[in-house]
Amino acid sequence: MAREELARFLRDRRGGLRPADVGLPATGPRRTPGLRREEVASLATMSVDYYTRLEQARGPRPSPRILDSLAGALRLPPAERRHLFRLAGTTLPAAPGPAREVRPYVADLLRRLPETGAIVTDATYEIIAWNPLAEALLGGLGDHPNLARRRFLEPVAHRNSGAAEFGEIAVARLRAAAARYPRDARLGALLADLRTSEEFTHLWATNPVRTPGHRTKTFDHPAHGALRVNCDVLSVPDDDQQVVFITADPGSRAARLFRTLDS
Repeated sequence: MAREELARFLRDRRGGLRPADVGLPATGPRRTPGLRREEVASLATMSVDYYTRLEQARGPRPSPRILDSLAGALRLPPAERRHLFRLAGTTLPAAPGPAREVRPYVADLLRRLPETGAIVTDATYEIIAWNPLAEALLGGLGDHPNLARRRFLEPVAHRNSGAAEFGEIAVARLRAAAARYPRDARLGALLADLRTSEEFTHLWATNPVRTPGHRTKTFDHPAHGALRVNCDVLSVPDDDQQVVFITADPGSRAARLFRTLDS
């Protein structure tokens, strides 16, 4: 436990908050900026003495429950919440399930990309947002919204040159999701369905370690034939989500088609 760093972190985050930020009424001028210790203690449902000792690097190792309360009281975003637990030398509790809501700025990004298909997937490869060009390229995103199901349970998924590689990438990500969200019922149901695929079961047993990145593949579009495209992945780490961008090389037949479909 890094007591001094933990104490400094708590003092810094307390000093950066105003009463209005946490729904408290203003109570006149303050000698120092930020919330008072007693206000943070009240918000975190703990004694002022206990909180004061944490800020003075004199307290015991706080429990996960105490750390969760402090993270809420100080309005810490996910990255800072993880940092708080690391400073306390405490394992971050498993989240009940993956985030399945898309942040507004990510959704807005999908609409502002010309001639680029884009989808957002959660930690289970559920497609939770997409733009019109992605729908035109991939089809049926509203009815078949999970890329792992498409890959292992639907024959249409094999109509591209990157199917084998994506199979390993998908299994690696799903194994990581299963470790992070062991109590998520929807993930459990997805894995049960996927285990009806012999290929999935075999890949799961090999425990592949793969990461997404830049990929070039050719897939057979049912209306437009073979299209050579580039796929790039942007991680949204705070939400354990990924944005997949589908683009075409300038001047290619696919690029001309993208321009037509996106108009």
